[in-house]
Amino acid sequence: MIDFETKDKYDFDDLLRIMEILRAPDGCMWDREQDHASIRRNFIEETYEVCEAIDEGDAEHLKEELGDVLLQVVFHTQMEKEKGVFDIGDVADGICKKLIFRHPHIFGDVAVSSTSEILRNWDDLKRAEKHQSTDTAALESVAKSLPGLIRAEKLQKKAAKVGFDWEDVAGALSKVDEELAEVRQAMAGHGDAEEELGDLLFAVVNTARHLRVDPERALEKTCDKFVRRFASMEQQAKEAGSALSELSLAELDVLWERAKQQG
Repeated sequence: MIDFETKDKYDFDDLLRIMEILRAPDGCMWDREQDHASIRRNFIEETYEVCEAIDEGDAEHLKEELGDVLLQVVFHTQMEKEKGVFDIGDVADGICKKLIFRHPHIFGDVAVSSTSEILRNWDDLKRAEKHQSTDTAALESVAKSLPGLIRAEKLQKKAAKVGFDWEDVAGALSKVDEELAEVRQAMAGHGDAEEELGDLLFAVVNTARHLRVDPERALEKTCDKFVRRFASMEQQAKEAGSALSELSLAELDVLWERAKQQG
């Protein structure tokens, strides 16, 4: 058994030590086999579970999920430490320097009078820091690994900062109509359906942005609503002595309309 002190309460240094033990030659076989790519999805999933805990308003669940995200940070960092590239101290040093650099109104002598001014300064400093000499470079810096709706919104916001934007939501909504018509044309064999659907989704995100609606959150709520109504349909069918799969589409539509009336 590995020599490790048992405690009532552990701290961050203990987490670092545990990860070192797990990745050691005589440690856990699975942990030793992992690399950045193999646990990449884990990081994404753990982040979404933090978001779910936030939505639930459950502090205990949030604490647990933040720990899982912290583990991912330590895991990836340990891999680089083993190669002599960087360690957790370097990670902390980097984010501290970034925060100080991007908050000159706190750690420097820059005067600001509003949150919007702070955000403008943040963007300017970020571009300087990342050597983004063109507006296109700013767009290209948006991570391609982001969920599609979030990436689309971020791209649109950056484009809007240089004036490339609809004047109001009416213009954005008219673009939705235009793109929907092109989807119909693609369905009739005149165009690429995938491309046109992508354009339609992009236009819908633009409309959401002008309405100050988070498109990702809006879709999450709709998904939750769909599950709730589907559950109602299944319960109605069960009470009538049937399974959903045994019903016709017309019968399913009747159950759906009843479910909609319930909320």
